Amino acid sequence: MRSLVAIQRVDQAFSSLCLGHRFSADIARIFRWVSKSGDGHLYAAIGVILAISDGARGLAFLACGLMAFAIEVPLYMSLKRRFRRARPQHLPSFITPSDLYSMPSGHTAAAFLMASLLSHFYPDFSQIYWSWAAAIGLSRVLLGVHFISDVFVGALLGLGCAALALSF
Repeated sequence: MRSLVAIQRVDQAFSSLCLGHRFSADIARIFRWVSKSGDGHLYAAIGVILAISDGARGLAFLACGLMAFAIEVPLYMSLKRRFRRARPQHLPSFITPSDLYSMPSGHTAAAFLMASLLSHFYPDFSQIYWSWAAAIGLSRVLLGVHFISDVFVGALLGLGCAALALSF
């Protein structure tokens, strides 16, 4: 129980640091676009484009992605209902989240899942994929809708689901 209190203190302190300064609204304008890139439409487009343009490897990427998301989405929803963690309060929020609870970050889970799959199938640009996934996770904190531990758990969820799908 003490460890949960310590995590909550770190979460609150980190969010206060990120959101409690005069530049947070300016930063949010930029990170709104980063966060928007993790809404899911881009993932579907990437899968379809690669399946059409890259033959067997593109089709394998699409199939693996569909399997990974078929695992990730129900787990994500189950964890949201299980944890029922309130989103950050008493701090600015620059977007309206799609649901009530913050743990885990679904945007981060999906971003890390995609970065993992893209790195496996198309490793030449891995540094870009991982940077993008990290930026999406950070954007959720900078927009005031998640704590850093939500992002960390979301990243682990995405990585785990990608690893499981790749093992098939």
